Amino acid sequence: MSYGGQYGGHQPPPRRRQPPRGPREHQRAQTLPVPGRERAGQGAQRARPPQSTRAAPPHQPPPGERRRPPGPPPKRKRWTFGRVALSLLMVLVLFIAGIWVYLEFSINRIDALPGYEGQPAAAEGTNWLIVGSDSRAGLDPEDQERLSTGDSGGQRTDTIMVAHIPDNDTAPTLLSLPRDSQVEIPGHGTNKINAAFSFGGAPLLAQTVEQATGLHIDHYAEIGFGGFANIVDAIGGVEMDIPEEMRDTKTGVVIPAGKQELDGAQALGFVRMRYSSATPRSDLDRVANQRKFIGALANEMASPATLLNPFDLFPLLSAAPDALTMDTGDHLHHLVGLAWAMRGISDGGVVATTVPTTSASAENWDEAKSQQLFDALRNDTPLPDSVIVN
Repeated sequence: MSYGGQYGGHQPPPRRRQPPRGPREHQRAQTLPVPGRERAGQGAQRARPPQSTRAAPPHQPPPGERRRPPGPPPKRKRWTFGRVALSLLMVLVLFIAGIWVYLEFSINRIDALPGYEGQPAAAEGTNWLIVGSDSRAGLDPEDQERLSTGDSGGQRTDTIMVAHIPDNDTAPTLLSLPRDSQVEIPGHGTNKINAAFSFGGAPLLAQTVEQATGLHIDHYAEIGFGGFANIVDAIGGVEMDIPEEMRDTKTGVVIPAGKQELDGAQALGFVRMRYSSATPRSDLDRVANQRKFIGALANEMASPATLLNPFDLFPLLSAAPDALTMDTGDHLHHLVGLAWAMRGISDGGVVATTVPTTSASAENWDEAKSQQLFDALRNDTPLPDSVIVN
């Protein structure tokens, strides 16, 4: 029963159903503007330029900079055997170059070979004048006593040699000129050949040798008493086989027989000795011993035991510049060439001989044989057996 129907009244129309409401929206709270700040805010909004909503371009590397490709970082280079060997080789080359420059500018030099009128023309091969002077310069009394040099004044030559290096396959020659040889000395008449060194030093000696032999001298090397002994000591001595005891009645030097290492003082006594029963030919035996020792010394200096041993090599390099004197036109590579050519003295690869003389006193040369000898050297031909004197 309804209310209206019961009393006969009008029934209200039915209410239209409302759709369901969604989530309730909150209104933003609005604040009242503060007096005086409204205009300032409007001005700031007007002054601010409109901001672009466009996305910023990606970062570009600066010009010239290469962009690393994506991927793992590059690997570090490792030292391989080849790189290590190459580095060591470069260090060795620089070391040798440094030593070469040091020696080149440290060796003593003099004007030993000035030109002159009437000088023999250069012929085949290359000729070295090798001089061992008896200069005591730089030796104190203690050194002179140790080396048994005596107290002789002046400056003469105990050793005069010509080393001939041929341009062909002929064997090199080491020729001794006995110090007592009577020759013509320019400006001083006839005298012993070693007197030329005392009269005019290296230039007059070189001129005397050239005029007496007819050979053109291309290079000059000189070594004194002290320098000779220092070089021998620097390499730890030189091994020699002495056939019999050598006792010098003048200097008192005694060298026992047998194979042994000669130090500087003993080596100097060996190459100077001529007053001994072991040297019956006097100066001829002495020059023969000098050639033997030079051969042994050259082999010792060029041996791996010396070149690869810093305890021998560095003292040798230190002693060489003060011991040697060369001509102003000579250089280190000339000296190396000489040492290389003379290394075969001990094994017969170099012809070692003396100018033929007429007697054991070695004062006068055999003119015919000596001329044959000089002609062979001048023309780079083998020496006849008849002119070779051991």
